[in-house]
Amino acid sequence: MTTPGGLITIDSVTQVFHLDDGSHYVALRGIKLDIAAGEFVSLIGHSGCGKSTLLNLLAGLSQASEGGILINGRQVTDPGPDRMVVFQNYSLLPWLTVRQNIALAVSTVYPGHSPQERREIVERNIQAVHLTGAASKFPAELSGGMKQRVAIARALAIRPRLLLLDEPFGALDALTRGNLQQQLMQICQESKLTAVMVTHDVDEALLLSDRVVCLSNGPAAGIGHILPVPLPRPRDRLAVMDHPDYYHLRAELIHFLQDQRRLKQLAASSR
Repeated sequence: MTTPGGLITIDSVTQVFHLDDGSHYVALRGIKLDIAAGEFVSLIGHSGCGKSTLLNLLAGLSQASEGGILINGRQVTDPGPDRMVVFQNYSLLPWLTVRQNIALAVSTVYPGHSPQERREIVERNIQAVHLTGAASKFPAELSGGMKQRVAIARALAIRPRLLLLDEPFGALDALTRGNLQQQLMQICQESKLTAVMVTHDVDEALLLSDRVVCLSNGPAAGIGHILPVPLPRPRDRLAVMDHPDYYHLRAELIHFLQDQRRLKQLAASSR
């Protein structure tokens, strides 16, 4: 479970939710994982296995019931500018333009920078996601893919130590998704970003990741399997699919997910 040069340590994390009827639900139990600086890790598993719960813990949006999370040796206790989350629903302010949405994040994180320095950061990140021509448009004037590019640019503009992605491409058409995946890979590699992504897509996980962390079924989900993805970088979708190891890696992930589905069905039938 340990990676040399780890930036993130998830130390025996258990998350329990207390329900209105007085009962409780154990979402995660005993999660242990180290993530190296510059590594791209995907979390995969069936619905209800705690993927987004773990992402929220990494973001500091909630606190573990037991155990803890360290980033660069410091305990995560609340959200901070060293982490940025990109959600599936974009989370853009509709009354602000593309440029203004990104500028708001930059001004909040870098209040000591001069106006010129902040403008340069904003424009550089707009260019990075190829949205210069749409910088003055409002979210309602953008396609879904363009909105997601704004969300990614806003995240990258504050230069987070950790980029957290919660199914960022799930609502996009195949062509837009493929283009954004390629841009994200390029940006992460150029910026040496550490990233953790929740996905249901096996092919997306293999394309983007250095490791795929497979979570077992909930309740009390744990790490069922960790699959290293030793495909060379930089990666291109077609080249990845032509790699001799690709379909073996894909089959390993699908086999895990199928096993978990069978276990879920068995548990349901025995109730």
